[in-house]
Amino acid sequence: MTSQIRFKSFTHRYLLKAMLAVAVMAAGLASIASLQAETQQVYDNSMPSLAPMLETVTPAVVNISVSRVERMPDVFGFGSNGQQPPVRRSRGAGSGVVIDSEDGFIITNHHVVAGADAITVGLLDGRVLEAELIGSDEQTDIALLQVEADRLSAVELADVSRLRIGDYVVAIGNPFGIGQTVTSGIISALGRAGINNDNYEDFIQTDAAINVGNSGGALVDLQGRLVGINTAIISGSGTSSGVGFAVPVDMVAAVVTHLERDGVVRRGQLGVIIRDHTPLVEETLELGAERGALIMQVMPGSVADEVGLQVSDLVVSINGKNIVGSRELRNAVGLAGVDQELELGILRDGEPVSVTALIVAGEDQASVATNGEPNNARRADETRFLGARLQDVVGAETGVEIADVDQRSPAWAAGLRPGDIVQEVNRQPAASLSEFNRLLSKEPEVIALGVVRGGQKLLVILS
Repeated sequence: MTSQIRFKSFTHRYLLKAMLAVAVMAAGLASIASLQAETQQVYDNSMPSLAPMLETVTPAVVNISVSRVERMPDVFGFGSNGQQPPVRRSRGAGSGVVIDSEDGFIITNHHVVAGADAITVGLLDGRVLEAELIGSDEQTDIALLQVEADRLSAVELADVSRLRIGDYVVAIGNPFGIGQTVTSGIISALGRAGINNDNYEDFIQTDAAINVGNSGGALVDLQGRLVGINTAIISGSGTSSGVGFAVPVDMVAAVVTHLERDGVVRRGQLGVIIRDHTPLVEETLELGAERGALIMQVMPGSVADEVGLQVSDLVVSINGKNIVGSRELRNAVGLAGVDQELELGILRDGEPVSVTALIVAGEDQASVATNGEPNNARRADETRFLGARLQDVVGAETGVEIADVDQRSPAWAAGLRPGDIVQEVNRQPAASLSEFNRLLSKEPEVIALGVVRGGQKLLVILS
């Protein structure tokens, strides 16, 4: 009886296991079928693509054609006969971006439309429109056009403060005049400058292909928002080598405000000469921060002078936003509206100070006054310093006079001029030539000289 019961139990367990195995197999087959169906759906309908974004954005990117009248060289002497030399009409092409569909405002590069006597805009839907140049700014390479048309598409502006190196971007434009083209890449760097030091620069660098004709076109993020206007490349061949630059949209917006109102950019003036502050300079001066815009000179009677800015003040923020160098201060002042206030965060002898400056019209540049005739009523106790001839100051004033400077010397390149009176070396008093030499005997990597020129204080740094 016992064996019979055991046999039934074994048979029951076996049947249960078999039924469970069949159920698991059926479930597995159902899962595989479901996965195959989902995979097929992904393959058919949901492959990653930029197409949906581009379908929205590309109508806002336009082709620009310009024509210019150029006088040919007067090789046959027409001018001497009272005749006008022959002229020729040249043509050029570029790109642009609609930023306001109601007013018909289009952004492009200054160099695309400079000197043009006729500008036409080609839309993606085939329409060709005459464009009016509202204003242009060479120093940021931005121009504002206007067209009269309905059914225009405009692009949304991005918040550039949220951009990061490595973000994906797409360049849209008209390379080589072949028609609208899209290329993609990433943001390679932010805050690039030094391509043209006379200009206002804060470029976005990208490896998205930018070629001739892309100038003035759009650089957009993956949501189709405008992050910059394509403007320049670095290339030995003149074609894309993966180093392209775009003017960031916040700078573009500031310029457009000026151009829409005045047709030109009326740059602000603060009245200082500045340079980048670096960790190496900070080791010497101990101002309280390793980055910022170091004030080297304050022009008498300027806004900076009136609000109490001083030589050796370190500007570390503008309107509450931290800055890392002189470029940010120059851009903020140069692109600020006239009568606009800037709040400058200052470190003065390591202590934080807040200064509010009301920007006035004018270029933010200051010429450096020089005194080229050394005073002959000085003692002949002299020495040499990096191409400058030094001597003690005679009279009530203390310090070391720059008697002469070799114009090819490091001293001249740093800004020292004949007649300058050096009163400090690395923020230490230098009342005499011997004191000057003693301070330099410590062989500092950076030499910061406190100088008086024509009664005005300035800072000269050699590193």
